[in-house]
Amino acid sequence: MPVLPGAEPYRHEGGEVGVLLCHGFTGSPQSLRPWARYLAERGLTVALPLLPGHGTRWEDMQLTGWQDWYAEVDRELHALRERCAQVFVLGLSMGGTLTLRLAAKHGDGVSGIVVVNPSNKVHGLSAYALPVLRHLVPTAKGLTSDIKKEGGVEVGYDRVPLHAAHSLRNFCRLVDGELPQVTQPMLLLRSPEDHVVPPADSARILSRVSSTDVTEILLEQSYHVATLDNDAERIFEESYAFIARLAPGVGTETTGAGQVGQQEGTATGG
Repeated sequence: MPVLPGAEPYRHEGGEVGVLLCHGFTGSPQSLRPWARYLAERGLTVALPLLPGHGTRWEDMQLTGWQDWYAEVDRELHALRERCAQVFVLGLSMGGTLTLRLAAKHGDGVSGIVVVNPSNKVHGLSAYALPVLRHLVPTAKGLTSDIKKEGGVEVGYDRVPLHAAHSLRNFCRLVDGELPQVTQPMLLLRSPEDHVVPPADSARILSRVSSTDVTEILLEQSYHVATLDNDAERIFEESYAFIARLAPGVGTETTGAGQVGQQEGTATGG
């Protein structure tokens, strides 16, 4: 099945500091591509995979679950650890949930994490009906493009496959129990006005992780997909500063934008 334009994965070979970026539920790498390019242009080795079942059509996602999505980012993390001296994991929404589990499971193998509007729970009364509802109704209304910036568009599905949503619900409950195992430095950025993930999710995460080096930043001018919104540049800058503080050698191997573009073309062409 052809990948939607813009939803292709992105990779860039940079220096000894690696970054893994995880996109959100029903979304695609498009929502994180500007962030990935920003970090690549500053010399980092970057991996932004396309999660299984995403970036094509919602019917494909209906056949996948959290085990598939997690296995993909886990593989990418292992590959980065073989290549890089330090690896950081960054994620948006469900990508933040994946990030938290990677941190919980890999310990010192992850040097720090950055999460943007991370999800901790599937909300609403319909969430409780998912175990039954998913067998009666295949999809619900989509969640993409919650962006305040005029003209902002997220490449993803306009429908939510309910089998996948049920798996996400189970995954959130699993990760919630693992949060005390998260000990790495953490930067959490959240939008006070978010129509997909409520502030309670970030508050719950902050209250349960064991990290002692924690920074929380409010994104006042953005909705859920803040990486494509008015605060995008701040996210990019704050995350790079966070990584540079924990990996002092970062940025010593800078890469020109032209080379990054060439790498991207190679990575997304197949």
